Amino acid sequence: MNAIQSDLYAALPEIIILCMAMFVLLLDLFLKSHNRSLIYIFTQLGLAAAAVVTACTHNVSVVSYAFNGMFVDDPLSDVLKLMMYLTTSVMLVYTRQYVSLRDMFRGEYFALTLFALLGMMIMVSGQHFLTLYMGLELLSLCLYALVAMDRDNPRATEAAMKYFVLGALSSGMLLYGMSMLYGVTGTLDVAEVANALLQGAPDRSVLVLGVVFLIAGLGFKLGAVPFQMWVPDVYHGAPTAVTLFIGSVTKLAAFAFMIRLLIQGLYVLAIDWQGMLAIMAVLSILIGNITAIAQTNLKRMLAYSTISHVGYLLYGFMSAGTNGYVSAMFYIMAYVLMTLGGFGIMLLLSRKGFEADNLEDLKGLNQRSPWYAFLMLIIMFSMAGVPPTLGFYAKFAVLQAALQAGFVGLVIFAVVMAAIGGFYYLRVVKLMYFDEPLDNTPIKAPIDMKVLLSLNALLLLALGMFPQRLMDICAYAITHSFQ
Repeated sequence: MNAIQSDLYAALPEIIILCMAMFVLLLDLFLKSHNRSLIYIFTQLGLAAAAVVTACTHNVSVVSYAFNGMFVDDPLSDVLKLMMYLTTSVMLVYTRQYVSLRDMFRGEYFALTLFALLGMMIMVSGQHFLTLYMGLELLSLCLYALVAMDRDNPRATEAAMKYFVLGALSSGMLLYGMSMLYGVTGTLDVAEVANALLQGAPDRSVLVLGVVFLIAGLGFKLGAVPFQMWVPDVYHGAPTAVTLFIGSVTKLAAFAFMIRLLIQGLYVLAIDWQGMLAIMAVLSILIGNITAIAQTNLKRMLAYSTISHVGYLLYGFMSAGTNGYVSAMFYIMAYVLMTLGGFGIMLLLSRKGFEADNLEDLKGLNQRSPWYAFLMLIIMFSMAGVPPTLGFYAKFAVLQAALQAGFVGLVIFAVVMAAIGGFYYLRVVKLMYFDEPLDNTPIKAPIDMKVLLSLNALLLLALGMFPQRLMDICAYAITHSFQ
């Protein structure tokens, strides 16, 4: 196999997603409105094909490079990509009815989703600053357009503008940090940057300043304090279908981005970025949990909840050890499953002309449907970290890693804040089970959405009681990628 064939073979899943995105966009031009379900079917087929190729080309314990070392195919990228295909597919099932009722069931929606997924896949496999940045910008531009998809909604347009302006600012900071690192090390390759740092940098002050800009850019993308101002506005303003996408799948790419930059490239400077991450983690947990208590809008509440979850995720990174990285990966997978379920229930209760995005819309849900109330109960308990749900084990894993790294005071603070944060999750349970319903409209949804939503919530319970298998997958991905 020559070099070109080898490169294309390594990037075959990305090529499939790219071709399917362009095909869906062109197909939409020739379809009548009543045949548009074909777009959805082809999108799902594209995701399935990419998943099959990723699984079939996976090499155990083998890390292969392509495009002159700018692209890496390792166990970490394969596991994260498979998780991305799964969550994107489930997201499309959850949102199909929602977008159909709001005149968003068009080729642009599905094509932008696939292009955004392509950007995330490039971020996961990027081994070069330019590759990573290209993937990030492809993802960001697609998200800006998706947020503004509901053209008749001024709130969505405002959210898209805010997201675009702050996203451009964060991208500039990230790029400036990368340029500083290039100036000191003389390379943009992640592995070569790590080697240059091992040999000793000539100007450490410029290097640390570059890391500060990198951390600031990453903080914007993650939605960590003090760079969280866009999160509640974008979550609230965007269509719920798009909020689900932003709040779930994209977090996997952000996790991979941090792994490639901080762990593979800048591990030598861990003593410098550990303190920055610790400050961001503490502030994110504090402000996220406290502010969420005051919210009456469910999407804004989940936005501030996301900020606090990012804080817990950073606990895994700031431990600067393999156990911490494995715990952080486990946490981000648990968070994605919880977010899918939470927004899935919101989409289930929404209908044409009505958005179920306020807390009072959940009042009396147990009287309307005991089963869906039970599913939401599991999701809220998991987000709060109540045993035996997956969220409890995820929090336990990252806090244990931070404790082993010596952050005793920060772990105690995080436990106290988890108890305080449980209030606003339990408030949702109280509304569902102890209040009278304001709306007795029957809950209608496609059968595939009902089945997947049930499996989604029950999986949080099952994985909470038997988490070892998922933890083993995360450990395999991390340990076999960084040898």
